[in-house]
Amino acid sequence: MDIKIGDKLQMKKKHPCGNDIFTVTRIGVDFKLVCDGCGHEIMVPRTKAEKSLKKILESK
Repeated sequence: MDIKIGDKLQMKKKHPCGNDIFTVTRIGVDFKLVCDGCGHEIMVPRTKAEKSLKKILESK
């Protein structure tokens, strides 16, 4: 997958706030994602993030 810092990702499952769009702020073994709805930061293993990704909305 070609995911870069600053990309907006649409995930299959929604965050508890109801939003399903996240911004990538860190890449490595884990992805650090920030919810665009409430600003909550989460760390997700790369394999799980790539599996639950629906599409990349915006690439920088």
